Amino acid sequence: MFKKFLVACSIAVCLILGPMMVNVFGQDASPSPSPSPTLSSPEATASPTASPEATASPTASPEATASPTASPEATASPTASPEATASPTIEASPLPVPIVPADASRQEPSAAVTESPINPGDTAWVLISSALVMLMTPGLAFFYGGLVRSRNVLNTMMMSLIAMGLVGVIWVLWGYSLSFAPTSYAVDANPAEFQANPIIGSLKWIFLNEVSFDKPDPVGYAGTIPHQMFMVYQMMFAMITPALISGAIVERISFKAYFWFIFFWINIIYFPLAHWVWGKGWIGVNLGALDFAGGTVVHISSGVSAVVAAYILGPRKTYPTQPAAPHNVPYVLLGIGLLWFGWLGFNGGSALAANSVAAVAFVTTVVAAASAGLTWVILEWVLRNKPTAIGIATGFLAGLVGITPAAGYVSPLAAILIGSITSLCCFYAVILRAKLQFDDSLDTYPVHGVGGTVGALLTGVFANKAFNSAGADGLLAGHPELLWKQFVGVVVTYLFAAVGTLVILKGLSLVMALRVKPIAEEQGLDINEHGEEGYGEEFASGLSLSE
Repeated sequence: MFKKFLVACSIAVCLILGPMMVNVFGQDASPSPSPSPTLSSPEATASPTASPEATASPTASPEATASPTASPEATASPTASPEATASPTIEASPLPVPIVPADASRQEPSAAVTESPINPGDTAWVLISSALVMLMTPGLAFFYGGLVRSRNVLNTMMMSLIAMGLVGVIWVLWGYSLSFAPTSYAVDANPAEFQANPIIGSLKWIFLNEVSFDKPDPVGYAGTIPHQMFMVYQMMFAMITPALISGAIVERISFKAYFWFIFFWINIIYFPLAHWVWGKGWIGVNLGALDFAGGTVVHISSGVSAVVAAYILGPRKTYPTQPAAPHNVPYVLLGIGLLWFGWLGFNGGSALAANSVAAVAFVTTVVAAASAGLTWVILEWVLRNKPTAIGIATGFLAGLVGITPAAGYVSPLAAILIGSITSLCCFYAVILRAKLQFDDSLDTYPVHGVGGTVGALLTGVFANKAFNSAGADGLLAGHPELLWKQFVGVVVTYLFAAVGTLVILKGLSLVMALRVKPIAEEQGLDINEHGEEGYGEEFASGLSLSE
């Protein structure tokens, strides 16, 4: 009797809870032929047209139904024997599988969920790369600061730091817009629909108007990272480029003149050039020249501008009669370490995503720098019998410059050749500059100008679409026309940077002195231009500063 009581209770519970569970799991509410307490199997459906083995209709076989008309073997009546009862089969049956209602009209209307195109991995990589590139400018300050005489170390390092402050503000206000903004574009168009001026960007993004922090740019520069992330990454390139020029004119240019020079240079030369190459301008789009991370925009432009500026200012008063040996070689080595570290974001981050192209650029950057440093040391060892710390640091830098335009387009073996060839060319460019007694103080043009030129041309030789489908095939892949395009891009950059720098400096010379006074140059620019000393030991107390 007790067992029969349990069976009856079980049947009652199933009859009460069955409809409730159907509602909870969202089963179809269509009329069912029988309120069967027996739970259907996962394969079973609640459709009246289901097969006899899977349905709970009155016509089901006695083995599958628990209706009052079922056979005594399958019924759950109180008079059934314990062996014939159906209650144990309830425990053995699996829970019903939720079924989406077939009648869509009965479903609640829900808002469409649009998946964001922002990729967290890509965003994280570009964030890190931006920080790495920013670190390069203080690294350059140490590199240049160690190469000058001790009485000019602060002035030399300040030239890099002031570029970070001045260019950073200008970039946000109008620089980014002039470099990358199209004249018009369609919002949320996929693919991007826009029109761009081939010469200069528009003012649509002035003051970062419409530069979103939670959506990609509407033009298609970087489709998986926030627009502001792309903006700030490009800012880091703009910061370091005018700072590179300072290496040719240290120890004699007035800090005031340098300040205004980089103000006009970044507006007149860098912004248009960045637009031509990267901002949907004529070099990148119409000509089709390749510059992955700044061979023309950064290195050739700064190198050519440096040599023009050095020519206009003239040599230091003590050059070449008195040697100007580096005062702190460990600073130079610290600087090249920071530069190489940051260059991994400079080139690797230019893929603008954490993808295979970033891997290609990262690997080629490391390999080219290593090859170039080794080549420079071997040359010194063979020709001068002594490898130097300054030499290997300069070699590393030459390799980094040379691989920059090619980083995302070539193989690691090609990167070894690019690094070695660039190092060889820069090595002899430094020797030639010394023989000509031209006072490019820290060899800015022999390293950045020559290195950027060689790298840009070799991109036209070694580029291969197998490593970047968005690139182009070069000479060795059967397309010599790319080498010609690279050559045209290099020549145009030379002419534009040279003429622009000449005009800027000649204009400034009409309203201010470009050089410090001879006494200030002799005493050092730290104390005269900034009123402080790098090491506190250069001058006696009470020294009268030049007016």
